[in-house]
Amino acid sequence: MPEISRDEVAHLADLARIDLSDAELDHLAPQLAAILESVASISAAVGDDVPATSHPIPLVNVFREDVVVPGLTAEEALSGAPAHDGGRFSVPRILGDEQ
Repeated sequence: MPEISRDEVAHLADLARIDLSDAELDHLAPQLAAILESVASISAAVGDDVPATSHPIPLVNVFREDVVVPGLTAEEALSGAPAHDGGRFSVPRILGDEQ
C-alpha cells in the first residue's frame, strides 16, 4: 500500500493553500493513501498493449460544412424592430446613472 505521511499531506495542503488542523491531517493521510493504492492497482492492470481511452464507447463528432451564406442587411434586420435609432436597435435603459 502506498503510504503518505502526515507531513506530506501538510505539504500538499500548503501548496494548495488549504489550512488544515492537526486532526484533519491525521484523518486525511490514510484516505489519501487509499486513493493512491487504488490508482496504483488500476495502473498495474493496464498493459502496454492496451490503448489509452478517455471514454469506453468510441465517440465521433459530427461536423457540418462551414458554408458562407448571405445574411440580413442592416435595413432588413432593423425592419422588424419596434424601435431603432441611427442604424441601431433602440432598447429601454436598464442601468441608472450609477455606471
